[in-house]
Amino acid sequence: MPECENCGDFVTEQYVRVFAPPEMATVRVCPNCPDMIRENGGVREAKSQRRN
Repeated sequence: MPECENCGDFVTEQYVRVFAPPEMATVRVCPNCPDMIRENGGVREAKSQRRN
């Protein structure tokens, strides 16, 4: 099962297909990562915590 590289949480294969770069088998961050976000093809630390 795919896991988020940042937090280790489970992600679906469909989520990986949509959000992972073609050369990667999993995602670098997922919706459960409050401290990281995707931006311009990369990943950066969030400027503030996400709201639930």
